[in-house]
Amino acid sequence: MKFLVTVLVLMFNVTAFAQTKKDSSAPYLKYPNTPTIKIITAISGTDTTWFTNAQLPKNKTIAIIYFSPECGHCQYEAKELVKVREQLDNIFFVWVSYYPVSDNTAFKEKYQLNKIPNMVVGRDPKYFIPAFFKVEFTPYMAIYKNDKFYKEFREGAKPEEIIETAKEN
Repeated sequence: MKFLVTVLVLMFNVTAFAQTKKDSSAPYLKYPNTPTIKIITAISGTDTTWFTNAQLPKNKTIAIIYFSPECGHCQYEAKELVKVREQLDNIFFVWVSYYPVSDNTAFKEKYQLNKIPNMVVGRDPKYFIPAFFKVEFTPYMAIYKNDKFYKEFREGAKPEEIIETAKEN
């Protein structure tokens, strides 16, 4: 019996500490340019519009954040980013969710993202973004520089990490 327990413990330790490799078949690794963004955003009230790649600024770092308005970690991420908004001028944030536009708008207003001109919040009705990045947790963040994939934060990031990443060459 001791032998069986020892073997099971060893097997658990080996698998628990095994490094996970990036899935080289993931679309964001096969196609490193900024992915197609086509999200529905609120203009005012119930009026909506599409936000696409054509509206992305050309000379800024792009941070695509896949989130859930109900996720505590996503709420925390939003609160923390708003605290340092003066330091985020060189980064354009695209917050993407599958939730209805009304839920995303409520999130945007509650966490004052609507007061930051370099942030857009919208709904991905085709579930393209989470499939493209193989999102497992929220918030998920992908950073693009010069229209090329640069870095990802699979479980969110501290504002300092995002700011530092934007400064890197």
